[in-house]
Amino acid sequence: MSLKDQFSAEEWFTVMNGPGRAGAAVVAASPSGITGLVAEAQALSQAVRQGISAAGRTPLLEAMAADLLGTPPAPTTLPKQERARTMDDAREQSLQGVRQATWLVSAKASPEDAAAYRQLLLNVAEQVAMAAKEGGFLGIGGEQVNDRERAVLQELRRLLGASDPAPASPQQAPSPDGSGNSN
Repeated sequence: MSLKDQFSAEEWFTVMNGPGRAGAAVVAASPSGITGLVAEAQALSQAVRQGISAAGRTPLLEAMAADLLGTPPAPTTLPKQERARTMDDAREQSLQGVRQATWLVSAKASPEDAAAYRQLLLNVAEQVAMAAKEGGFLGIGGEQVNDRERAVLQELRRLLGASDPAPASPQQAPSPDGSGNSN
């Protein structure tokens, strides 16, 4: 029995859509202009491709890669999904999809598969966030990752059980006695 056979067709659909949902949550948090959306879509597909084709991938990622290379399912066989009415709805639906996908993988796959899947989702979201500047005009100004995108990344890290990234500027850790002296 293959790893994929441990999931129902609807569950596997949810697992396969997890990386896209992680990226969509970032996009929905702070929609970019057309060029930004294209850059974010390209970053999403590239991050998924890199994640499932990396050396040392787990059986789950191998099964996902095989499915992505195979014939896509007929649209009529896909589960019906509620359409988002607003970008906030899209963000919440995407986060819910990530929750469901990670729960399924944690329940039905090995701990190594679950860890690799969570890392894939986080990598996809981070690469999408870094794909386009937000808030500028014609590429001038703006910031690489804005507050709304950072909030979604923080929510995804919490949801996936990942630790926060290290601060951008290294800070000296206090000594054990709290004095700040290294002696």
